[in-house]
Amino acid sequence: MRVAEARTLEREARQGPGIGSVEVLAALLVLLVIFRGELAGVVPGARWQTWTTVFVSVLVQAVPFLVFGVLLSAVIAVFVPRSFWARALPRHPALAVPAASVAGVVLPGCECGSVPIAGSLIRRGVTPAAALAFLLAAPAVNPIVLTATAVAFPGDPEMVVARGLASLVVAIVMGWLWLRLGKAEWIKLPHRPDVDGASRGRAFWSACRHDVVHAGGFLVLGAAAAATINVLVPEAWLQTLAAEPVLSVLALAVLAVLLSICSEADAFVAASLSQFSLTSRLVFLVVGPMVDLKLISMQAGVFGRGFTARFAPATFVVAVLAGSVAGMVLL
Repeated sequence: MRVAEARTLEREARQGPGIGSVEVLAALLVLLVIFRGELAGVVPGARWQTWTTVFVSVLVQAVPFLVFGVLLSAVIAVFVPRSFWARALPRHPALAVPAASVAGVVLPGCECGSVPIAGSLIRRGVTPAAALAFLLAAPAVNPIVLTATAVAFPGDPEMVVARGLASLVVAIVMGWLWLRLGKAEWIKLPHRPDVDGASRGRAFWSACRHDVVHAGGFLVLGAAAAATINVLVPEAWLQTLAAEPVLSVLALAVLAVLLSICSEADAFVAASLSQFSLTSRLVFLVVGPMVDLKLISMQAGVFGRGFTARFAPATFVVAVLAGSVAGMVLL
């Protein structure tokens, strides 16, 4: 079996790299830059400028943290032995979930970095429930995000507490739900290059290139989708929905998914939505780092579409409920 796999890899290496989705996406981006003048003549100037501004800003916010996450993921995959996770996390999966959620507090990253890290943790033998709990908690409860929230809401310090607690609850609940209802076949991690026989340095860079290809391409697609939604959703709709308590919560939850703002910056956007209640804005802050367009795209690339189709809607519902309850109790 190993001989057959080795021959397959050798044959693929002789054939050279083929043209895949990443190459096609890169070509489309180049064409977009070349023909931006012609496209600006077709699309109204203001809308085109808004689209390009949102698209570039999402990428600028996300790429540094994506690179950080990819590097950390490669470190975990190459340099951290499997036995470390057996010692670091409780053996019982139900206890490993909250432990992994709390571990997200010490990692200064956003959702773009947490996706490849979670995938690497699963490959290293961490129970998927704990890895997914870490994926949800890390972007929402790390010190940078909580500090940004405190700066954005200087007159409402309880917003920081409510965001941190609600986000931890969502991460733990989703981890326990996966233990109860999740199936291993729902997660389809993409094929990774076989690095067991390579040197650590070579294996490290091979893992980095692999994760950048899979996560970076989907990040660009998510950024493009978020920019398109920003252009299509009329601002007047938000003004109308703000007057309805229940609809305002749902509206900002959906808006968080569509805008796809990095978790380090979303608190300032939430603070600017002053026409909405604090509870509505809290839901916006809880949902955004866990379910947005770029994150859904990246999860589909790392874990498979079947997983994302189940995990993202369930996370959205739990996040809305947790944010609403925390808002009613703490705000």
